[in-house]
Amino acid sequence: MSSRWDQRFFASTRGQIVALLRRATRTVNELADALGLTDNAVRAHLATLERDGMVESRPLRKGVGKPALAYDLTAEAERLFPKAYAPVLAELLGALAERLPPGGLDAVLRTTARRLVAGRARPSGELPTRLGAAVQLLEELGGVARVESADGTHRLRGQSCPLAAAVPEHPELCRLAEVMVAELVGAPVRACCDVGDRPRCCFEVESAGR
Repeated sequence: MSSRWDQRFFASTRGQIVALLRRATRTVNELADALGLTDNAVRAHLATLERDGMVESRPLRKGVGKPALAYDLTAEAERLFPKAYAPVLAELLGALAERLPPGGLDAVLRTTARRLVAGRARPSGELPTRLGAAVQLLEELGGVARVESADGTHRLRGQSCPLAAAVPEHPELCRLAEVMVAELVGAPVRACCDVGDRPRCCFEVESAGR
């Protein structure tokens, strides 16, 4: 389900441009005709969308003269649209839990986590540097996190969870992120996540490690 922010965005002119481009590549003239705007007004909105990394342009040759520009969405913009990942993931985990022996789902999640970081360069240096790489990993997955350090204890504290749509029903998903962080930082990690209505990541990292 789209958030209220998404709904407001898609009600705006730029949101309507994004929705139109999702259906087909379009020129400025085509977008202007569809929206009932001037070409200059559309160009101004497209310039902002390009700056924000949501739209990209390419020359479109039509006969002689200067080629027109055709506009498409970027992969970043596609992430604005609802996907069926969460319900599919939840049902998949439920089916696996029913069919696997005790401990089987945990083993599958651990293996999946290791595969997700297998091709990623392990950061070197002191633990704070490696924790920074773990924060980057969580944010690349769609979460927001920061490092908290006090009295020799380090925590990765999230303001959101990249798997929030599925975690309330399947809190075992935190194991996947826990193993990913441990593999990346090379130190023991313990999940202390909030798995309520608004899940938030939390991973306590021991100072021992490589």
